[in-house]
Amino acid sequence: QRRVHGDWVQSYLKDFTMIEHVQEHTAAVAAISSLPPFWANSIIVVCSLLGALFAAFTTLMLSYIKVQQPEASESHSLVPLPPKKCYEQVKLVQGYVAEGAQAFLVAEYSYMVMFMFGMSGVILLLIGPTTEGWDNAIFSVIAFNLGAITSMLSGWLGMQIAVYTNGRTCVEAAQSYAKGFVAAFRGGAVMGFALTSLGLFNLWAGIMVFKMYFGEDTVSLFGTIAAYGLGGSSIAMFGRVGGGIFTKAADVGADLVGKVEKNIPEDDPRNPGVIADCIGDNVGDIAGMGSDLFGSFAEATCAALVIASADPYLSKDWTAMMFPLIVTAGGIFTCVITTIFATSIRPAKTKQDIESVLKEQLLISTILTTIAHFLICKFCLPDSFMMHFMNGQQYEVKFWFCFIALAGGLWAGLAIGYITEYYTSSTYPPVREVAEACRTGAATNVIHGLALGYKSVIVPVICLAVCIWIGYNMCGVFGVALGALGILSTMCIALAIDGYGPISDNAGGLAEMAEMGKDVRERTDALDAAGNTTAAIGKGYAIGSAAMVSLALYGAFLTRAYALGDMEKPVQVNIIDPRTFFGLLIGAMIPYWFSAMTMKSVGIAAMDMVREIQRQFREIPGIMEYKNKPDYEACVQIATKASLKEMIAPGALVVLSPIIFGLFFGKEALAGLLPGAMVSGVQMAISASNTGGAWDNAKKFVESGGMGEDNGKGSECHSAAVIGDTIGDPMKDTYGPALNIVLKLMAIISVVFAPMVADRHLGGLIFDQLLSGWGLKDAAAGQ
Repeated sequence: QRRVHGDWVQSYLKDFTMIEHVQEHTAAVAAISSLPPFWANSIIVVCSLLGALFAAFTTLMLSYIKVQQPEASESHSLVPLPPKKCYEQVKLVQGYVAEGAQAFLVAEYSYMVMFMFGMSGVILLLIGPTTEGWDNAIFSVIAFNLGAITSMLSGWLGMQIAVYTNGRTCVEAAQSYAKGFVAAFRGGAVMGFALTSLGLFNLWAGIMVFKMYFGEDTVSLFGTIAAYGLGGSSIAMFGRVGGGIFTKAADVGADLVGKVEKNIPEDDPRNPGVIADCIGDNVGDIAGMGSDLFGSFAEATCAALVIASADPYLSKDWTAMMFPLIVTAGGIFTCVITTIFATSIRPAKTKQDIESVLKEQLLISTILTTIAHFLICKFCLPDSFMMHFMNGQQYEVKFWFCFIALAGGLWAGLAIGYITEYYTSSTYPPVREVAEACRTGAATNVIHGLALGYKSVIVPVICLAVCIWIGYNMCGVFGVALGALGILSTMCIALAIDGYGPISDNAGGLAEMAEMGKDVRERTDALDAAGNTTAAIGKGYAIGSAAMVSLALYGAFLTRAYALGDMEKPVQVNIIDPRTFFGLLIGAMIPYWFSAMTMKSVGIAAMDMVREIQRQFREIPGIMEYKNKPDYEACVQIATKASLKEMIAPGALVVLSPIIFGLFFGKEALAGLLPGAMVSGVQMAISASNTGGAWDNAKKFVESGGMGEDNGKGSECHSAAVIGDTIGDPMKDTYGPALNIVLKLMAIISVVFAPMVADRHLGGLIFDQLLSGWGLKDAAAGQ
């Protein structure tokens, strides 16, 4: 739009966005950031170590909590404590959950190792013969495996931390809300800091090792390191889908038989599916979320690196190239300060404090990180530098343009978090309206819940659209990538409040199974209710960042496939080209196909679980009278087998779609596939996650007596609420959160395989080569 001088619209846009078009004859701005490369690398390493040390210190604080009845001199509780045998039972059940979670992840990761070998071969075969060469293909394989291993470690660490903390949270909740809250939040914080530090350090180390080979060839260096994000998101995909199927098969089966048929409480030890349900919280919500947000960080950083490396100005300044990693490093530092507020300065002391303290974590971290972003932009970027936009032309960019792009993403993430809380917390009208609809049955509950989810999409999408517009007008596609990094710069806190939820949920299950008493269960339920909201907020962060990341990766794909890594070449995608529109429609369909596959998988596994639980109640005498124990292991095996079997097809759909499109239909079709999937997937993911979260908290609101004593547990209103919650389970914990990985994974696969797509002998075998052989090339190109 800026090509035609004198046009008042273009002049207005130029003045409004403060981006000055520099003519070709204008001398290039040669500027270097004020921070030397040594100090840039040092900041990354030191902040990674800081996060790891803070995680270790927090783990040490948790280790002082013993899963046993406190001595009289140690306890400051003003309420009577449960008997000693209850604490022994907590420890016993905690061991069952830990063993089951570890066994599932070992089985799941064995499948993933086979996938890593297969995908490594595909990368070699499809990238090696291109102009990139076999050396780039080999380094892409190394980066892919490094990212995959880091993602697996992230999931494993998260699971270990959760099963270590759940029993301690239960024990602390027996004394007070404050102690239970601090224990659960510290468990989430350990996961957040350990995972972020691990991902940041491994990526930096990989870059430094690759630099020894590639030297000053930043395009090849960061083009190959992009496979780090591919490895991270591939494992996250299988972790989210497999773990989601496991946890929701167990949850749905246990609820339908236990609550609806037998009218027994949630997490009652007589329910054969209760142990599998607790295991599912750890392998789905904890391990899956850890891998998911690690993948988002890796892809957002790799997208920014790929785009910057293709720019002739930024690529000459090593500190500026490391800028995306320094942003994450600064976030670790600010999140350490933020966490101290929740654990030491102002912890939640009453039931009413819990949600407000968690919201404060989001606000404080956002304010502190905004300040850190300005300082990072000031010292790690040149005051002024030239940048090529997608139209191939140069514009002068000030360092504070990048700050605005970062801050826009950061505050958009906060807005999405608060909007998510509004639509999923029982404190606000939307969830209470859903609970009110339960009075007239399950049908009206479902109708209100779906409407809530659709409506909850509006503000987050507007926030993302504004953030993308600001980011691009500040510094092109690089600004969009910075917006994604802005959302993820508080990833430590996002993971902490997300991990807090499943830990509290597990603590409630342990309290019920160990018969800790009604008071303890009420405290864990209050912690869990806030945890459902924080989990929804975490999913909102993940989905918002995924939208930004996928768009940034799309820009990186266009740079590699269309401009061959040269930002000076203009990139144009013609939406009315039939090849592009063909891809657009198929791409918009893929999230629906993926959702159908995962939803049906949960249904199949849940039916098997229901039949097994019913069989045990029917064939094992004395379960309801506490005379015989159920066979918990049988339910765990059903969930494990179903999840491992059913996760393969959805994963294959996502991984193979962009490769097949690029190979057979060419770069134009693939350029339509990616935005099609992004546009429909973002709406579906937000709607599904918020609908499921609202149904869950509406059920808890009914169970807590919010609808009156006559409509509490065991009533028709409660049955309707349970049905809504059961429908929402796979929406909020299986396909909803997995959809954001669909968007990112398809985009990063396209970036990694862009050389194959752009190769005239390999890409577009049907649209570009076969049709042209029939004399139909002009028709295919829409000419």
